Amino acid sequence: MMAAAAGAPLGALGAGEAVAAARALSLPAEAYGNDPNIEMIWAMKAYQHAEVYFNLISSVDPKFLNLTKVDDQIYGEFRKTFNDLKVDVLDPEELKSEPAKEKWRPFCMQFEGVVEDFNYGTLLRLDCSKDYTDENTIFATRIQFFAIEIARNREGCNNVVYNSAKKPASAGAAAEASA
Repeated sequence: MMAAAAGAPLGALGAGEAVAAARALSLPAEAYGNDPNIEMIWAMKAYQHAEVYFNLISSVDPKFLNLTKVDDQIYGEFRKTFNDLKVDVLDPEELKSEPAKEKWRPFCMQFEGVVEDFNYGTLLRLDCSKDYTDENTIFATRIQFFAIEIARNREGCNNVVYNSAKKPASAGAAAEASA
């Protein structure tokens, strides 16, 4: 049954499948090895999270968003550790190279017990002016996602998404008003 839903959106899962998926996702990774069904469930969950986040920054001015209860702490530590990291368009090497991993690891670990599921995998846009696509998406930990997206929101980088989402609605409203 799970394989039939593999290509469908997460919302297409039945109640029983959703409960089974939630139960499976709560177990430690070591319990599964490389189970393709679990990988598909994770991918659907990560995609759903990405879709919700993109819709959020498209409809709410990003500078007003709080992604966690500790946004100030995350942002402060992020900019203290990665003061020169350009967040509008990320270079994958700044996240994935061995020297980058050595710098990211202590940053991430300081949020263990502070940010729930800080080390869960999530999807992160490389170029914040664009949507999630195969070419514009990289795998990152949840705390990396929070740190970079909080910086993008506070530094105005995500305004382009919010402003471009407002334009079609504004253009339609202006056309109706002049008619």
